[in-house]
Amino acid sequence: MTTDSILYKAEQLRDKSKHSDALNLFKRAMSAYKKNNDTEGVLHCLLSIGDTYRMVGDFKIAAKSYSEAITLSKKMKDGLSTADATAGLGLSLRASGMWKDALKLFSDAKKIYKQKGDDKGIAFTLWAEAGALRIKGDIIAAIKSFQKARDIFRAARYEHGIGYSLCGLGGASRVAGSFRDSLKYYTAANELFSGLKDTFGIAYSHCGIGNAMRMMNDNASAAAHFKKAATLYRRIGDIVSYAYTLWSYGKTYMMLGKLGRAEALFHKSSDLFKKTKDPRGIIYCKLGIGEIEFLKGNAADARKNFRSALKDSVKNGFSVERCHASTILSYMDGKIDNGCYNRLGLKLRFQSIPFNIP
Repeated sequence: MTTDSILYKAEQLRDKSKHSDALNLFKRAMSAYKKNNDTEGVLHCLLSIGDTYRMVGDFKIAAKSYSEAITLSKKMKDGLSTADATAGLGLSLRASGMWKDALKLFSDAKKIYKQKGDDKGIAFTLWAEAGALRIKGDIIAAIKSFQKARDIFRAARYEHGIGYSLCGLGGASRVAGSFRDSLKYYTAANELFSGLKDTFGIAYSHCGIGNAMRMMNDNASAAAHFKKAATLYRRIGDIVSYAYTLWSYGKTYMMLGKLGRAEALFHKSSDLFKKTKDPRGIIYCKLGIGEIEFLKGNAADARKNFRSALKDSVKNGFSVERCHASTILSYMDGKIDNGCYNRLGLKLRFQSIPFNIP
């Protein structure tokens, strides 16, 4: 088996979401390329290893692989590979909550793509930037960036890119309080991904449809979509997306008053978020567990969780999550203050615990 055929087999396995087997072959190929002083082959493997580790939620190792790819591609004067690796590093940092560093990297990558006239690359960095802006809490700017990415992907007729931009618009619209728009975007994405047989995209859009339904109080439909998403995410080994789906599932059970099931799901998703070191996910679980403690009459434990979530949100610069925590604490203090959402331009209003946060 030639080294190139090992690499090809690894890419086939990754496309089938057989990540562990793919990684073994990518590493085997990279070792052979190094022996043969084939820097192009080594670079290809570093980028692929970074992408695969990122897909399974191991962002630290992904970041290391992308950083090595940046160094090597600069030596080779391979601008597009430098841009790809820079964007990949940005996505790894974004997933770890480091949105400021991620935005800088996406900007650097976008400059290179512009110099090279790579429209798909430009659209990809706009999509990535939008996701970082959403984590920051600048939802209005995120929506604009997702729209720009979608329009460029449309002009380039790149359907996968259109689908992921629609999912981004669905998520940002939900956080903004535009639940019908969210459902519309996610439904369009689901139809597109189903036609493309993109398993991750199908799962992503099912989770989004579920969350839009949850915000519109159609909890039975929401649960059905979360179940579909969770099954697919488990199958492809995407721990991060699976954890967010479990949290959404838990929130649905909480809104239905099934606190035992909700609590179990929050704890399960919290364990996964800790494993992948996702600070935002951990904050959402603290909020959910805190609400359950409040509903069970354990006000002191509830307040402890909410204060911890607020502290973590401030530390990471997560504006939306900070709003959720401070608004819940204002309710506990006797007078709910929804003003924080107004200041972020979000149409969110809550009256009492449990908050059906988006």
